[in-house]
Amino acid sequence: MQGKTVLVTGANSGMGLATTVEMARRGATVIMACRSRKRGEEALAEAVRQSGSDNIRLMLCDLASFASIREFAAEFTAAYPVLDVLINNAGVMVFRRELTADGYELDLGVNHLGHFLLTLLLLDRLKAAAQGRIVVVASGAYKIGKLYLDDHTLSRGFTAAKAYGRSKLANILFTRELAERLKGTGVTVNCLHPGAVGTSIGVSRETGFGHRLMKLVGVLFQTSEQGADTAIYLATAPELREVSGQYYYRRKIKELSPRAKDPEAAARLWQWSLEQTGLA
Repeated sequence: MQGKTVLVTGANSGMGLATTVEMARRGATVIMACRSRKRGEEALAEAVRQSGSDNIRLMLCDLASFASIREFAAEFTAAYPVLDVLINNAGVMVFRRELTADGYELDLGVNHLGHFLLTLLLLDRLKAAAQGRIVVVASGAYKIGKLYLDDHTLSRGFTAAKAYGRSKLANILFTRELAERLKGTGVTVNCLHPGAVGTSIGVSRETGFGHRLMKLVGVLFQTSEQGADTAIYLATAPELREVSGQYYYRRKIKELSPRAKDPEAAARLWQWSLEQTGLA
């Protein structure tokens, strides 16, 4: 990864921080996209300490705000002519219904729409790379997901599982549709299930609700480094240069459910996402 530029979203903790450290250790210039300046600066210092690299930069980006994403993308493209790897790692799972700055249920807004907009705004930089790669951190929770595009706020019957499962199904459908659209460009996109990882993903952005729960059950999960392993593999493995549109678990391609392979649903989600983000 020497000399390559890598962007990691949600890089201030958990798998995002572990991914940042490993990419920096391998010689990449790593941009940590974080929402909070305070937590981001603390994570930056830790990433530098663990990796021994000074080629790590913090940039602020709130994936729950289209305006913030556009501002970030403009700043990034002005500073970096090439993006070799984009790792869409950031994720939320809230126990109480919350909305983004633009009025979308938070799981869908951050996990899917925020990354959808960011990825498309950075595509030209990825196409400028010798072999651009996009890695999407999804989840096996997609199996319980349905899109509910007619109720993007989940105002009817919200549950944490319903919201999170929908956003992870969207991650996979986005990956598959984007892979089709990127054929012949030299840019690949793959997604993965990291397994059960002890992170702060279930913690409310506003109330902090969920911290105690995570402390109680955290011992049952993988470490952040273990959870990040497949994302790092997808970002770096030479044998994956031409592999695209696949779903991985523990470095192996896994079969998807019929719902996650539905090309009509993927096309419908793509068009809806273009309209919602103003890219149509």
